[in-house]
Amino acid sequence: MKIIKFGGSSIANPDTIQKVFSIIQEKLKRQDLAIVFSAFGGVTETLLSIARMAREGDQVYRDLLQSLEEKHLDMVRQLIAVQNQSTVMTYVKVRFNELEDLFHGIFLIKENSPRTLDYVVSFGERLSAFILAEALAAKGMKTKFLDAREVIRTNDRFGQARVDFEKTNALIREYFLNHDGIKVITGFIAATEKGETTTLGRSGSDYTAAIFASALEAEDLEIWTDVSGVLTSDPNLVYTAFTIPQLSYNEAMELSHFGAKVIFPATMQPAMKRNIPIRIKNTFDPSNPGTLINGEVTKEALIKGISSMSNISIVTVQGAALLDGTAGSRVFKALAEAKVNIVLISQASSEHSVCLAIKTTESYLAKEVVEQEFYYEIKSGEMDEVSLLHGFSTIAVVGENMKHNPGASGRMFRALGRNNINVAAIAQGSSELNISAVIPQADLQKALNALHEAFFLSENKVLHVFLVGTGLIGKALTKMIANQQLKLRDDSELDIQIHGLANSRYMAFHEDGFNLKEGYELSDADQKMDLGKFIQQMEDMNFSNSVFVDCTASQEVADAYSRILEAKVAIVTPNKKANSGSMEQYLSLKRLAKKRGVKFLYETNVAAGLPVINTLQDLMLSGDRVIRIEAVLSGSMNFIFSELEKGDPFSEVVRVAREKGYTEPDPRDDLSGMDVARKILILGREAEQKLEFDDISIQSMVPEDCRDAASVHEFFEKLKHHDTYFKKLLEEAEAKGEKLRFMATLENGKAKVGLNSLPNSHPFSSLSGSDNMILLTTERYLDRPMIIRGPGAGADVTAAGVFADVIRIGNYTRE
Repeated sequence: MKIIKFGGSSIANPDTIQKVFSIIQEKLKRQDLAIVFSAFGGVTETLLSIARMAREGDQVYRDLLQSLEEKHLDMVRQLIAVQNQSTVMTYVKVRFNELEDLFHGIFLIKENSPRTLDYVVSFGERLSAFILAEALAAKGMKTKFLDAREVIRTNDRFGQARVDFEKTNALIREYFLNHDGIKVITGFIAATEKGETTTLGRSGSDYTAAIFASALEAEDLEIWTDVSGVLTSDPNLVYTAFTIPQLSYNEAMELSHFGAKVIFPATMQPAMKRNIPIRIKNTFDPSNPGTLINGEVTKEALIKGISSMSNISIVTVQGAALLDGTAGSRVFKALAEAKVNIVLISQASSEHSVCLAIKTTESYLAKEVVEQEFYYEIKSGEMDEVSLLHGFSTIAVVGENMKHNPGASGRMFRALGRNNINVAAIAQGSSELNISAVIPQADLQKALNALHEAFFLSENKVLHVFLVGTGLIGKALTKMIANQQLKLRDDSELDIQIHGLANSRYMAFHEDGFNLKEGYELSDADQKMDLGKFIQQMEDMNFSNSVFVDCTASQEVADAYSRILEAKVAIVTPNKKANSGSMEQYLSLKRLAKKRGVKFLYETNVAAGLPVINTLQDLMLSGDRVIRIEAVLSGSMNFIFSELEKGDPFSEVVRVAREKGYTEPDPRDDLSGMDVARKILILGREAEQKLEFDDISIQSMVPEDCRDAASVHEFFEKLKHHDTYFKKLLEEAEAKGEKLRFMATLENGKAKVGLNSLPNSHPFSSLSGSDNMILLTTERYLDRPMIIRGPGAGADVTAAGVFADVIRIGNYTRE
């Protein structure tokens, strides 16, 4: 004998019901069945809504009741041939006549007791099971409708009745012995000895199936729902969650206690007592094996799943009175009498305080009853007033193998710590079956993803990237990530996924990460770009190890850095706007990154991919002091003035530099010297000097009459008139055996940017193309300055520097 149960989602409409019938017919070929049905999808909630409206005097309840009756009659019409409908139609109409009288009574007396509501919701299962029994019979199966109230006996705790198993088991066995056919059973409902209708509480139909399986000592119990078994975590919050092939009874009970919704503890207890295997299956994917729950403990995984509960409050009871050996029992007795469910308990070894995690809906009642219990102790000062904090969730990692493998708790809290998730309370039982923690509600999704990655995604560290700016640098970066993705996974155990892309016009998101090999071009089919909404979506996705990469030169994006860091998201950027703003803004971002425990990396702010900022930071951390910085910091400017030596006109050299992508689209942005000024400003600040932008002396290379040109074309036309001037500067330098270099200097707290004529012996004179060079004169590098040299312009080298910073964050999160 096999007991199978189908939930409301499996019988929501005639199409899904036909799938159910196919499953039943296939199973009947192999063994005998008894079938438990829930109410049709959404019916229980509708009945409760109608009852509430009737109690409130809202006559619209009649319309809803009429619609509900029509829904059931329509089910009959679609499932059963006309010649076989009369009996079923009569049954349905009689039940709805009863409901009409019942709701009218509620409407008149304005009362909805738990006893009344149990009777109200019983109609859902009574209707669905009867209709489906007749529909199966119409297909040639010999069925017998069984109202579970005939055989399941409970106490009178309406809403969550307790089963009298001795009487129930005897009645079930007697019924099956005396009645032939496939039993089609109402889930969820039962009755007292007096015949009063009761319900079995949360997931009552599953419980009904387990009760029958236990009483009949069935071979196994199958629960058919709309998911393929129990998943490793909530798939709505963890996109990489997958089905757990097998769970022990204890593991399944622990997961369900802490929020897993596929199966509940009450369901497992009768089956567990008889060691009856439970299989969770998907009606819409019947070939999927789902999850098997039995008495075995498999050894392949340290933990089996991660569950969670939202809307938790922390109730803290504290004071010297707790040192009394009886105080703790008084706390729990008061809560038990008030029927307050305690989710988690944490108590310090001093026994001076006890912390309780309680559902927020019950937290005020918990505070009230405990304060009543300790009224005199609080009044005398022996006990503090009960503290109540809201906005928390619980998380639990569950697995029987934790007791055999040390390090599970270390892995759990290391994953939470790396993602800056504060733990408010911790609990672990002596059985070591689960480790539970209370965390802020806002961090729940990030915590679940961090733990899922730590325990289930091998040793790979996943970085979740959100990229703004898909121009030359952004495109080069995504191409590099695509080319190196497999190598990073294999060699560095680092998996980089891009979940958000945006340019100035459009933005797009992908929960599983874009397929970078195929590439993704933003278009008008995507969302309109809105930076605030982009950041909000990034926050809502709430991945652990998230990185915001800004490959723009936008002030608006730079102004959003504070919000991004506050959300505990790391930032990597070549955008200089943030660090070259006010000194206070610069320091504020660094303080915020440190406070939130995330990285703010901007190596490419100064010299594309050259390791300038990291080198300077290491020097300062090791106690060195910068005396002077000399630097050629603009690859475009160095290209222009080194190419000028070949004899081409200045305007033509600038045009070539623009075509090669060395300059900004408007070359005036480079020639003005503002870009170099921002870079020397950032270097000065990294050298721990308090510099503002206005402190820098800047010599612009843009002739005055070219500054207000209406377009780039007009600018080039006007620039031609100044070719002679720049040719003269070159000739004067060559006459002295020198070379022209546009450079920045920082010394004694003062910075200047401009064109210099340098002797051929100077290191900068050897520069060509788009190379940068930085000379760092420090107390340690006094006689011979440290020289850093290499390409300082171009999308590829800048993207490489950004990529290196992203990888650096990946390595940091693994430390």
